Amino acid sequence: MTGVYHTLQARLFPPIPDTIRDDIAVLRANRVETLTPMLFLMLAATTPTAIYAGVDTVHPVIRIGFPVILAVVGVLGFLFLRHNRGRRMSPRRARRVIREASWVSGITGAMCSLWTATNWLAAPPEAHSYYAMIMAMGSLATAYCLSSIRFATFLNLGVGLAPVSVLMLTSGNPPEIAAGTSLVIATLFLLRMVVQQHGQVIDLLELQRQMRELAHTDPLTGLANRREFDLRLDEEFAKSDEHSPFAIALLDLDGFKPINDQHGHAIGDGVLCELAARLRSACGNHAIVARLGGDEFAILVPAGSPLLDTALADHILAALAAPYRIDGRMIGVGAGVGTAMWPEHGMGARDLLEVADRALYAAKAANRAQMSSVERVGRVA
Repeated sequence: MTGVYHTLQARLFPPIPDTIRDDIAVLRANRVETLTPMLFLMLAATTPTAIYAGVDTVHPVIRIGFPVILAVVGVLGFLFLRHNRGRRMSPRRARRVIREASWVSGITGAMCSLWTATNWLAAPPEAHSYYAMIMAMGSLATAYCLSSIRFATFLNLGVGLAPVSVLMLTSGNPPEIAAGTSLVIATLFLLRMVVQQHGQVIDLLELQRQMRELAHTDPLTGLANRREFDLRLDEEFAKSDEHSPFAIALLDLDGFKPINDQHGHAIGDGVLCELAARLRSACGNHAIVARLGGDEFAILVPAGSPLLDTALADHILAALAAPYRIDGRMIGVGAGVGTAMWPEHGMGARDLLEVADRALYAAKAANRAQMSSVERVGRVA
């Protein structure tokens, strides 16, 4: 029994990959806010006809009170959505919209279902079909507008169509039994379409995520690429203030070309991948590491990062100091690092990059001078 439950749950509510949870929440909420204003208007517009169609023997709270409450909900819902039209949909707001849409639609659906069932039981047999049609049209329209939210769709179809379907199937009237059977089949077909649509949306969002990653990720090292680094740097400028400094670092390897010439490009690629892993380990979640191209790398240390309290260039070089073991070979390669701090070294991205670039080449020149001095000392000795 438990296995059947889990199988059914997996088919009706398949898990959503964590990488696209925010994307699918925003997509659902945007669809709901686009479609439901007209649904709320329809709900309010049917109030007079619902009151007119009510059976006199039904209690006034159900016969008149329920339609009036639904009309108020419809008007308020329409005005609320109109007021929020054009507002940015964040993942947090999207989840709130989804919860509210699910429970508001479920409660209003239950009220409509109770109104329909009560009037059905009080009405003469020849009038039953009218109440069934009113409920079916309302539930199916609601299910369509909320089809992006599986739980809300299942809830509305369950509380909206299940009671009237039972009444039709148990009425003993062949036409009503036939209509009830058709209604059940149509509901199951709609549920099937909702589940399929959900799977297609997940596949589409996964594909979009992969395309975004390819567009913003270096394929060799898995680091951010130049485009992503520039975007993150622009974001840092947009939210920065004089009390929240941030820094960038540019890194270039010394003597990387001879590695490719002597050992082959596969070994050179291995060195770059190992270097990228070391930079990620050294920076953790406190900085954005990017490969700009070839053996050039960049690091963005955002405001508030604990790395700002360190000697950034020394911290990076310490992580790269040890030789690289690639396919059993020990490869030694040096590096130069140049840093720049905002706002001390410039107010714009170009200024910071120029300062960091000059510092980088000064560091590489100092490295070459040091190596030449060591070689001269070695020859003298």
